[in-house]
Amino acid sequence: MSNKQFHLAWFLNFVTDDWHGTWGNGGRDWSGDFYVEMARDLERACFDYVIIEDKLMVSTAYGGTMEADLKYAVTPKHDPVPLAVLMAQATSRLGVVPTMSTSFYPPFLLARLCATIDHLARGRFGWNIVTSAEDRAAQNFGMDKLYEHDERYAMATEYVDLVRQLWDSWEPDAVVRDQESGTYADHTKVHTVDFVGKYYKSRGPLNTARPPQGHPVLCQAGASPPGREFAARYADTIIATANTPIQMKAYREDIRAKLAAHGRGPDDCKVLFLISPIVADTVEEARAKKLRWMSDPLYIQLVLVTMSSITEIDFSRFDLDQPLPAVTTNGERGFLEAFVRRAEGKTLRQAIVDDGMSDAGEFVGTPDTVADRMAEMMDEVGGDGFLITTPEKKLNRRYVTEITDGLIPALQRRGVVRTSYTHEHFRDNLLDF
Repeated sequence: MSNKQFHLAWFLNFVTDDWHGTWGNGGRDWSGDFYVEMARDLERACFDYVIIEDKLMVSTAYGGTMEADLKYAVTPKHDPVPLAVLMAQATSRLGVVPTMSTSFYPPFLLARLCATIDHLARGRFGWNIVTSAEDRAAQNFGMDKLYEHDERYAMATEYVDLVRQLWDSWEPDAVVRDQESGTYADHTKVHTVDFVGKYYKSRGPLNTARPPQGHPVLCQAGASPPGREFAARYADTIIATANTPIQMKAYREDIRAKLAAHGRGPDDCKVLFLISPIVADTVEEARAKKLRWMSDPLYIQLVLVTMSSITEIDFSRFDLDQPLPAVTTNGERGFLEAFVRRAEGKTLRQAIVDDGMSDAGEFVGTPDTVADRMAEMMDEVGGDGFLITTPEKKLNRRYVTEITDGLIPALQRRGVVRTSYTHEHFRDNLLDF
């Protein structure tokens, strides 16, 4: 086993924590205190960043009503951007990456918001780029439905081109602060962009100073073919899902080839694979914990409701003890296609339980056995790291502590993850190795 280092990040939802469990806060407190405390824990464990997922609607996909979405606390889901600011203020090195949709933010507004927060966060801000995938979200913004999947990516490509030009509308040395001449910013180094595209138009320049990182770190979940192309063109880090080391290696190599096709270096973008480690004092305890969680009827119901919300397919229509019939969506296509592949030859119930029981590499055991497996897998895949997320509705202080104070020290003892930050800015730490 080599000692090559890999990156760690956390995939988070700004939703209720484990509100009906022993270790949560009961879903009562929306002040952000729990998440700020968590951000400090992640920084102490030297995570590169935390990404905060988002949705913009109360779903009615499951059963045709809002009941399941609200009953099982898939909603409420609060705005991740103010939370990212709170997290940034409570830390000094951790990257903060809220989700914002190209379908609903005007490009100038988003560019300005990102630039502002990158200053507030002292160069540690990132943007998780999504196009949104739910007609119900579109209806909250005065539309009847979203554009078709591939056209959303064509629009997002133009959108990000515009946003990047707006960030570049201030040259790096535009702010001169020349007291002798009384000049704060040199007007010859601030430029209009005069952007006119098929979908968007903006004069520019931004009326905010250039972000400390130049461009905030860009994150994207490239799963579908258009998504992969988009991610390879723009992303600094990618959220990836795969079930086996072979699939992970193939995905990473595909992205690296696409990066080269876009004139980028293969290491310019870090591919982080989603996992949900479960650790305990013994391997047997960890396996028992996972079996208890994944076979709980409430867990199965939560997964069905969540999948309905993500894909806009009503999973209440399907018999749990029959195979999943053929389904299509204009929503989260990559997520759906991956689940359909994993469900092949199984009943829907089996697919959900097995999916929870057999995440990539079976990261279930003691901190040492899981750390060994993570290091072995990164050796096999070649990089770049892992994006940790909790099993469904198990976000609580106990789970976070088991990772930050149990698993991460085991990884650090093996020399495969960082024990300190090298740089002040998010992107510099991300590209450090």
